[in-house]
Order: sequence, then structure tokens, then C-alpha cells
Amino acid sequence: MVWLILFVFGLVIGSFLNVVTMRYDGEHLLFDHTMIGGRSHCSHCGRTLRWFELVPLISFIMLGGHCARCKAPLSLQYPIVELVSGLIFVLVPYHALVLLGGIGIFPFGFAAFWVVTFEALLIMSIIDIRLGIIPDELNVFLFILGIFFAIFMAGYLGLANHSLINFYSGLFGLQQNLWLNHVVAALLGAAFFGLLILVTRGKGMGMGDLKLAVPLGFIFGWPDILIIVALANVVGAVVGLVAILSRKKSMKSTLPFGPFLATGAALTFFFAYQIFQWYFTVIGLR
Repeated sequence: MVWLILFVFGLVIGSFLNVVTMRYDGEHLLFDHTMIGGRSHCSHCGRTLRWFELVPLISFIMLGGHCARCKAPLSLQYPIVELVSGLIFVLVPYHALVLLGGIGIFPFGFAAFWVVTFEALLIMSIIDIRLGIIPDELNVFLFILGIFFAIFMAGYLGLANHSLINFYSGLFGLQQNLWLNHVVAALLGAAFFGLLILVTRGKGMGMGDLKLAVPLGFIFGWPDILIIVALANVVGAVVGLVAILSRKKSMKSTLPFGPFLATGAALTFFFAYQIFQWYFTVIGLR
């Protein structure tokens, strides 16, 4: 029942995120009440939606993905974002509790932090896909969230860094001081994207991605940010190749990189340790 309640709550939050991201125009603040206030309505005919048309996930299915009045197709963003948000509220806390091996104030706080982080990355991804921009207020929010998380971790576990790849992190150094580790990770993340922007003269990457790399580096620390960037590039390359082969994109087309960084962050959170275990098994060192 607890997981079901969390899933339903996640669906509701996802429904709210749809409103925020659909109405965001890049000129106003993300949560500007003048933008997100007011009743929900059909984007095609303008009709105000009734309560039974606003039930997360279920309404989209019952309506067959079309407006009840004008029959115009509804964006797949609605069910996808709601479902992803629901899964975040279930899978992230479950994995967090598995990582820590128990329940209590610290595990619950740890889980809550990662839920908020991935919900913020979900918002960022939707906006980057829609508008090709990453709101600065999201980057600031994630950075401040990272500072509080570092304080929280230091308060419970001390100043040593705690990487998601566990003892493998010792191969990369900088594990003795949590603050130094996370500051260096933020700087290295910014340096990587800054260098890429410089070399490609802004054609290979945008400033929004550089700004996002800073809070991601501070949140995940070193070497986790390295893993995120590597996985983001792998996923981005695969998606780009598929898009080119299916003729939906050309070699000169651009893809928003923010969602790939969010995907890299998710893969790192859930599978980084297993990836390293597999790698060292393949090369015969485990």
C-alpha cells in the first residue's frame, strides 16, 4: 500500500509538472503564478476541462488520447510525464533504501533528496526538449539542493565522500573530503563542457548544458559526474544514430543534451556500481 500511495502521489505531481512545463515560455519564471494559475483547458479548442478529464494517466486512457469535445489528439507528454513521475516516487526510494540497507531518518531523508532531484531533472528534460533551453532557476535550485544534501550527508556519515560506485571510487582519488570532492566535480563538469563549447565554437554544446553540469557535479561528486557524462554521451550517440538512420534527423541536426544528462544521472544512480562490477569482471580483475 505504501508503494501504491507513493505511485499515485507521483502521478499527481507529474500532472502538475505537465502544467508547469506546458505553460513555461522561457520568458517568465518557471513557477510564475500568472503562467501556471487558472483552470486547465484543451490547447486546441480552449474548452475548460472537467474534473474527470484531469485524473492522471486514467483520463488520457479513457479519452483515447483525444479531447472529449473537439477530438483533437492530446500530447503523449501528458501520460509519459505522469508515468515517469510515478515511477520516480517508487523506484528511487526503493533503490535508496536498498543502498542503505534499512529504514530510519537518514534513509528517508536520503530517498527524499533523490526523489526531488530526479523530479527537477524531469522538469528540465521536458523543457529542454520543448524549447531547447534549461531554466537557470532549475540549475540554481539543484545547486542549493546539493549543498543541503552535502550538509546532510556530512552530518550523518562524516566528511568522507560516499560515491555511488562504492569502493571503486578509490581508484579515482579525492575521497577523503566530501566538500573538496564535490566542488572539484562541479568544476570538472563545467570545464569539460566549457572546453567542448570552446572547441566547437558553441555548435557542439550549449551554455545551458555547462550550467547544468555544475549542480550535477556538486550533487553526485567525483567520479560519479564522470560516469554521468560518459553515459550521457553514449545514450546521446545511440539516439542520434537511430534518428539519422530513421531519417528523422540529419548529420547537421541538433539534439537537446539536457535529457541525456538526466538519463546519465539516472543510470548512474541505479546501475553505476553494477556497471563497474561488470567491467572489472570482463577485463579479468574481479
